[in-house]
Amino acid sequence: MDLTSVLMLVAGILFFPGLLTLWVASMLSEWWVRKMFARSQRRMGPSYVGPLGILQPFADFAKLLLVKSEPDYRYGSVLSARVFGCLGLGAVAASLFLLPVAPFSITARFDVILLIYFLGVWVAVSELLMAASIQNPFSVKGVSRLTAILTVAEPAFFTAVLTPVYLSHVVVGVTPELSVSAATDAAWYLWSNPLTVIPMVLALIAALTAIQSKLMLPPFNIPEAEQELIAGVATEFSGPLLAIFNFLHDADLYALTLVVTFIFLGGPHPFSNNLPAGVAVVVLKYLAVLTVITVIKSSFGRFRVEQGIKTLVRYALLPAVLAITLSVVLTQLT
Repeated sequence: MDLTSVLMLVAGILFFPGLLTLWVASMLSEWWVRKMFARSQRRMGPSYVGPLGILQPFADFAKLLLVKSEPDYRYGSVLSARVFGCLGLGAVAASLFLLPVAPFSITARFDVILLIYFLGVWVAVSELLMAASIQNPFSVKGVSRLTAILTVAEPAFFTAVLTPVYLSHVVVGVTPELSVSAATDAAWYLWSNPLTVIPMVLALIAALTAIQSKLMLPPFNIPEAEQELIAGVATEFSGPLLAIFNFLHDADLYALTLVVTFIFLGGPHPFSNNLPAGVAVVVLKYLAVLTVITVIKSSFGRFRVEQGIKTLVRYALLPAVLAITLSVVLTQLT
């Protein structure tokens, strides 16, 4: 690897699409969700810091990180909680290099497995171990509930993601095989093909449902039920620890929404060769997906544990399995 490639890689890790862009985009995504959610309830939402309150998430993050302090925990390890939080953020940042959004991106056969490893394994493990590092009966209960939710949500989401990735290679013939970038290139054709549109619809429904549960958004905010668990997995978090946890949550939202934007909606299509128009299309599609997530969040009350699991199985896991099964059957018959 020459010096130019090394510099591009370092710039990608630190700036775009790495940590700086991840932080800014995550904060802006939080603002959009908070603003849309407030409007659905006829409230103003963030309004004080910056135009339309757009800088409020940045101010909240800075306040937690620089002003608020952490209590002196008698049990548990603050250091391990911080380490797991940073590992989760690193996993999210690494996953962005698999999307066709970075100047220095990773494209290879079966690279979707890396996406599953980063977003489906390390982010979930980091959240669980971060909460488990600080002992509290409420956080322990929240961790157990989140584990139950993720046991269904993670397989559902990534089975859904595998549907367009598989179809892009088998039906469209885009290479490399089982690649995220290949799925992005073929996504729009899959929606226009009568044989593949049904698996795509099922997979998209499953992915959006799984995202709600992975992020503990209503109606799947079971691990942080205020009336029962105070704040669940985040009960003991404050100051910098809470800032890291919130950043990890928002970064996960940003990455998952980008995955849907590229793999299911084709990213910059139909302006793949026009950079300004392509960026504008990606932003519009991203905001559309984020708005759908917010609408679902504002439309339901919190489920009980058994209701949440049943809903996940019915509207995430089963549609995802049906979508990939139907995709395999259709490709074998044609």
